[in-house]
Amino acid sequence: MTILQRLFPLFSQLSDYSREQLRGDLSAGLTVGVMLIPQGMAYALIAGLSPIYGLYASLVPLVLYAVFGTSRQLAVGPVAMVSLLVAAAVAPIANGNTELYIGLALLLSLMVGILQFGLGAARFGFLVNFLSHPVLSGFTSAAALIIGFSQLKHLLGIDLPRSNFIHEILWSAAQRLGEVHPTTLLLGLASILLLVGLRQWNRSIPGALVAVAVTTITVWALGLHEQGVAIVGSVPGGLPSPSLPPLDWGYVQQLAPSALAIGLVGFMESIAVAKVYASRHRYEVDANQELIGLGLANIAGAFFSAYPTTGGFSRTAVNDEAGARTNLAGLLSAGIIALTLLFLTPLFYYLPNAVLAAIVMVAVFGLIDVEEARYLWKVDRRDFGLMALTFIATLALGIEQGILVGVIVSLIVVIYESSTPHTAVMGRLPDTETYRNLRRNPEAMTRSNIVILRMDANLYFANVSTFQDLVLDLDVNDPALQAVVLDMYPVNQIDSTATHALQEVIETCRRNGIELYLAGVKGPVKDVLDAAGLSDELGEDRFFLEVHDAAEAAEANIEEGKSVSSSSAEPASSPS
Repeated sequence: MTILQRLFPLFSQLSDYSREQLRGDLSAGLTVGVMLIPQGMAYALIAGLSPIYGLYASLVPLVLYAVFGTSRQLAVGPVAMVSLLVAAAVAPIANGNTELYIGLALLLSLMVGILQFGLGAARFGFLVNFLSHPVLSGFTSAAALIIGFSQLKHLLGIDLPRSNFIHEILWSAAQRLGEVHPTTLLLGLASILLLVGLRQWNRSIPGALVAVAVTTITVWALGLHEQGVAIVGSVPGGLPSPSLPPLDWGYVQQLAPSALAIGLVGFMESIAVAKVYASRHRYEVDANQELIGLGLANIAGAFFSAYPTTGGFSRTAVNDEAGARTNLAGLLSAGIIALTLLFLTPLFYYLPNAVLAAIVMVAVFGLIDVEEARYLWKVDRRDFGLMALTFIATLALGIEQGILVGVIVSLIVVIYESSTPHTAVMGRLPDTETYRNLRRNPEAMTRSNIVILRMDANLYFANVSTFQDLVLDLDVNDPALQAVVLDMYPVNQIDSTATHALQEVIETCRRNGIELYLAGVKGPVKDVLDAAGLSDELGEDRFFLEVHDAAEAAEANIEEGKSVSSSSAEPASSPS
């Protein structure tokens, strides 16, 4: 791979481009571009922006990701989750000032892009691993409910105060049920039925576009906008002009926590779906290059009226099904959006807000991950608890607070599990030289004078107390105990704190007349033991490749010791 191909993955993808790939990319680019028009406009409403900003966010970011991203199927653009986070971050600061609201949304895009690009350039893509799948699933499920219910005002045709709390939305709606606009509600419900029906009948049909076309024509033909049905109205035509977000340090400080949340959540959503399709098509995605691609997409988008974007689940699935084979499909989708902005925006004048709300509701309620909750309940109750905690925290405390709680608890769990790794007392399986955990294999045989121990983790400062307890919890005063064998095979690394702990173990065993043996010590670990002088102190004859060899050597040394003791205890024969 050349330097040019490494910097611009699209060139690598096109190096052996075929006519068949072109057909697939053309089909996918057209399909996703058509899908993006109503979906982008709907997601802009979630972000608290005019629908036109959803189209702006579907233009420049797509081009930048297509050039710098490594996933060949990922469809980048506005997504529901990030749109909700944008609204939660910007609304309290803008305080009803529309111009400031737009400026802050663009500033947030710039901040998210700089964060993602910086993490990718510094090769810090691994940091997103601390946002565990249960946390992301719990957050996504709760956020999907919040997003869905936030669209009630458009579906019912009533003005409800903006809130990120479901109970507040439902209470406000209940108090104003008498003001529900029947025609608006009918349009919204009909759109939902149409979207669900088309999805079940034939997923290749762009249901959102069909719903938009049908309801727009209906409103125009019947004059429903004159009867109180809220419509999009005038949509500015033309491509977005370059502009500079408000670079105010005070706003940057206020938006920083939200930028961090959006940057990580957006990347997690993107890399998760990218890896699925990379595995399916047998190629690799580079997490750090993905961060760079998404970062550049958001940075450039910020100067062309785009709020934060990332890769979306539903559009990527459609992109793949339609035949996308390279990022050229993304460029074609951006071309569709550009043509729409240049020539088709007048057609959206009569588009009812209710149908955009219906598109959002149908899209996000599919993100409520009931199956994952069932799976975790069956497989790992701790992860289920983590998912449930994040879900409840997001609903009860708010969007950013909910995911923060999930991340903090995840880190606590990681630290706890790291400091208390699994340990085992081992025995030999009958008629074999294999040693296994006695708890799981009660038939395994043991010796009364030799104990074999194993700790399944690297030895470092966080878990040395567990290691010491594992050895020192033995009854060292038991005269029957004469040797301890440590199975070191699971240990890949050892730090200086652990060498001190091992020194104490050696000294404790020596004071109590217990011989210590190490089995399966790997090269890097042995190097550290050598440098610390522990190999010389313990003796090279106490290191063995296999647990069985160490146990046999310990048994032989014990028998030899008994033999020597027996010989020295015999009375000397009297001379004849």
